[in-house]
Amino acid sequence: MANAAILVIGNEILSGRTQDANVAYLGKELAARGITLAEVRIVRDDQPAIVAALDALRASHTYVFTSGGIGPTHDDITSAAIARAFGVPLERNPEAVRRLQSRYGDGELNAARLKMAEIPVGAQLVDNPISQAPGFRMGNVFVMAGVPSILRAMFEGIRHTLAEGPPQISRSVTLAVREGDLAEGLTRIQDRHPEVEVGSYPSFTEGRSLVTIVARGTDAGRLDSVMAETRVLAAELGAASAEA
Repeated sequence: MANAAILVIGNEILSGRTQDANVAYLGKELAARGITLAEVRIVRDDQPAIVAALDALRASHTYVFTSGGIGPTHDDITSAAIARAFGVPLERNPEAVRRLQSRYGDGELNAARLKMAEIPVGAQLVDNPISQAPGFRMGNVFVMAGVPSILRAMFEGIRHTLAEGPPQISRSVTLAVREGDLAEGLTRIQDRHPEVEVGSYPSFTEGRSLVTIVARGTDAGRLDSVMAETRVLAAELGAASAEA
C-alpha cells in the first residue's frame, strides 16, 4: 500500500499565527485513494531544515507533499530548498513565466512575481487554476502552495497521477464509559484484528466521561467485526451507547 508524508513549511504555522488547514484535507483525500498518510512534519522557513526534512521523508515514503513557501517574498524559499535537496539548479521556467503573464497585466510581472517562475531544473509543473503561479513535482515530491484554496485546486490536478488502492474507511461508536475501563478489552480486540487500526478518543460532556472508538481499514467486514466486538465489550462493562 502506498504511503505519504506532508511537509508543512512556514514560520507562521509554528508561531500559531496561521492554523494549518491542509493536513486534514490531504489526509482525507489520500485515504480515499487508499494512500496512508504516515507522517506530518512542520519546519521553519530555513533552507537546511527544509532540505533535511525533505531528504528523510522522500526516502521513506511513496509520496511527499509540501505546502507553503513558493510565493514572491523573501521568506519563500521552498523552491530553492527543493533544488538543493535534488542537487539541481533553479531556472526561470518559460512555461511558468507564460502562465504568470496570463495572470498579470503589463508592467505587473515584476522581479518579485517572477520569482514564482524559478523552478528546479527537471521538475514538472503542477497547474494552479486560481492564481496561475504553478507548483511542481520533483521525483516523488509534490510542491504546492500553502493557501488552502490553491493547494486544493493543485491537488485536484494531480490526483489522477497518484497510485490508487482500496479506499480507507472507518467505523465508530461513542460510549459512556471511562477510557481506562475499556483499555484491556480493546487491546484484545486490536490483537485479534492486526489489519485494522483501532483508536480510542476520550471526551468529557455534561459531566460524563465518553469514549469514541474508531476502527480504520480497507475491509468493511472486518471493521464491522471490530465494532461488534466493541459493543459486546461495552455491554459486559455495563457501558451505554452515547449516540442518539
